[in-house]
Amino acid sequence: MSVHDDDILDFDFVDEATKELPAKRGGGGGPRSGGRPPLRPSRPRGTPSLTPLLRLLGLIGAAIVIVVLLVLWGEGCSSDGKRSTYNAYMTAMGDAARSSASTGAQLATLLTTPGVKQADVEQRLAGLVQQQQLDVQRAASIDAPGPLTPAGEHAVDALQLRTSGLQGLLAVFRATAKEQDSNVAGEQLAVQAKRLLASDVVWQDLFQDLSGRVMQSEDVAGVTAPASVFVKSDTLYDAKQLTLVHERIHGATTGGTPSGIHGSSLESVKVLPSGTVLSTQTEATVRSSTELSFEVTVKNSGESQEVQVEVTLTIPAPPTSIVKTGRIAVINPGETKTVIFRDFPELPFGEQTTVQVSVKPVPGEQRTDNNSYEYPVVFSL
Repeated sequence: MSVHDDDILDFDFVDEATKELPAKRGGGGGPRSGGRPPLRPSRPRGTPSLTPLLRLLGLIGAAIVIVVLLVLWGEGCSSDGKRSTYNAYMTAMGDAARSSASTGAQLATLLTTPGVKQADVEQRLAGLVQQQQLDVQRAASIDAPGPLTPAGEHAVDALQLRTSGLQGLLAVFRATAKEQDSNVAGEQLAVQAKRLLASDVVWQDLFQDLSGRVMQSEDVAGVTAPASVFVKSDTLYDAKQLTLVHERIHGATTGGTPSGIHGSSLESVKVLPSGTVLSTQTEATVRSSTELSFEVTVKNSGESQEVQVEVTLTIPAPPTSIVKTGRIAVINPGETKTVIFRDFPELPFGEQTTVQVSVKPVPGEQRTDNNSYEYPVVFSL
């Protein structure tokens, strides 16, 4: 035998001894009857076990899933938190926006109030200035989310423009209290009113629209910037209109019967959507529908601006007549405007009746025979 053979023999001896160790530990003192138990196939020498590796891979996979879930949860929480922050800001700005819009509506009402005098205008304008100043302070004190800071600053600018415009109107009314030429006063008032018109543009473009773009880029959904319209009718604030306003206020301030010719006339009554023009001489058949309405056209037949002209439409329908009232806020000399009456759920079908329309006489009006008419009609389904 060679040296290599000795090595092989030695290895086999050790291996056999190792295989017999479990039998000795069994407590039986020797092999069981029936021979030696079958041996498990052993791994080739040097081959590592796969079990620890599979366990490691499983742990790594579980860890990755947990990390992904935590990231998604964190992003969800972050998104909800961001949306809540933006929504809270817009809600707070909405309060200032609505308050300022209300101030604009009060200004329009003041300038179109029949019989309002110079002292009343000055006193109430001063109060509106204070209201608007509070809106500026309120908006300026609201902390905007970082990306919305420029838009928030523009909102404050818009509110400040409204304050400046109101202050300017008040200053002009005071300075022209004894001005006999209302054209001069009207031009000066229109210059100040431009700030009010500009404020609506700034709010719309540089706050509302800009905020919308910012929130879209920030992936903030479901939040909108509030609107705030100070001037509902820009025609009230042009030079011609304000000249007539100044003239009317000065006429009321002097007291007594309004000077000049004043009047209003009922021009026509049209049935919509059919377009039928009612006549006092011919009976008309009016088909009822959810879209039925009456368009009343009124003309200022005098030489002065009239405000809050009241128009009434009546349809006799026992036991209770249908009565609807509308108003024309401002109408200038020679101008025509319309009032539309809608919503007639119950009508006296199949009966001869009338549609009665009247325009309430304005202060100082002498001729009233053209203020009201009755139109014979029959309502059908």
